[in-house]
Amino acid sequence: MNSIRLDDNSIFPSKVVCIGRNYTEHIAELNNETPDDMVFFIKPNSSITDKLIFPQGHNSCHYEAEISFLMEEGKISAVAFGLDLTLREVQSKLKAKGLPWERAKAFDNSSVFSKFVSFNGDISKLEVELYINGELKQKGDVSLMINKPQAIIDEAKTFLSFDDGDILMTGTPKGVGEFVSGDEFVGKILYNDEVLVEQRFKAI
Repeated sequence: MNSIRLDDNSIFPSKVVCIGRNYTEHIAELNNETPDDMVFFIKPNSSITDKLIFPQGHNSCHYEAEISFLMEEGKISAVAFGLDLTLREVQSKLKAKGLPWERAKAFDNSSVFSKFVSFNGDISKLEVELYINGELKQKGDVSLMINKPQAIIDEAKTFLSFDDGDILMTGTPKGVGEFVSGDEFVGKILYNDEVLVEQRFKAI
């Protein structure tokens, strides 16, 4: 199984639970409708990696930076920077036919994470930033989320269980776009405007 790093330990998540369309301006940039109910999708353990790998056999792939949480005993125990890689063209075709998104979202190495750091602070003060080749591409914080993390967890629990070590991804702010092999990424999670997590990735 694939693993993530928490401090000096390896954790083996069974799944990644994701919410889509959770930032208003991101919904607008993709010309999507604001959903009446939370939009969930699941990514398997095989999607988890700490490397940024452009998917073979595709001409285009989008990055989506997200505040990501580690779940233990049904609660948030740690935080990390995450990338939800998306085959946007594939996703658009599937959505147009009313079909599920797995081919566009759940492929191998599509969930890219920094190290996780233990966290028990005020979730409302967390923020995510993504720089690509030195340029700020995405920036968002919990106040901009339509559904806040605890509400997402509560709703998810109405139909699934979080195993210890599972990951929650909380949606992406505006600024998503394509990347290519060789791009240099810097992902940050900030708390009270101070950098809590910083990770560099080079797309390969």
